[in-house]
Amino acid sequence: MISAVTNATQTEPTGAAAAQSQPAAKSVTSTQSRPQSKTSIPTDTVQISDAARAALHETMETPAQTAKEAGAGDHQAQRILAREAAGKTK
Repeated sequence: MISAVTNATQTEPTGAAAAQSQPAAKSVTSTQSRPQSKTSIPTDTVQISDAARAALHETMETPAQTAKEAGAGDHQAQRILAREAAGKTK
């Protein structure tokens, strides 16, 4: 379940942590003031299983391809043609 954060408090860094974080903060502000020439777009990588890839291929197949595969002995293509012939297309 996702819930919003309602009361968040920020603590100030002390000691060595404060000394290390301040130079970084200055460099961030200086880079933000310059216009950036390259805009990075986040990308996602997706892994598709072989079964999902085969199912996708079957859905994009033309009726001519299905008939050709059925003639070559593809049982799934034969079932599709039989279902279409019976008028029970999904």
